Amino acid sequence: MGAKYGVAIEMTSKSRAEYQTDEYFDLGLPVAPAVMVGEEILAELSDVSEEALEACICRHLGLPEPEMKKI
Repeated sequence: MGAKYGVAIEMTSKSRAEYQTDEYFDLGLPVAPAVMVGEEILAELSDVSEEALEACICRHLGLPEPEMKKI
């Protein structure tokens, strides 16, 4: 999606123990696993669908959200 919308995607991976330190909690970041778009926490302690992620990216870019796929 980074290429599709021209945005940088940053992934951070640490050991479970590193996410449970006082230093990490002091950062005010969500509990991992998490997905953030800008300052918005899209998911915390759960997975997120590709459709929800794309919609969130579009909101932050001021673009219309894509239509959700019908099942």
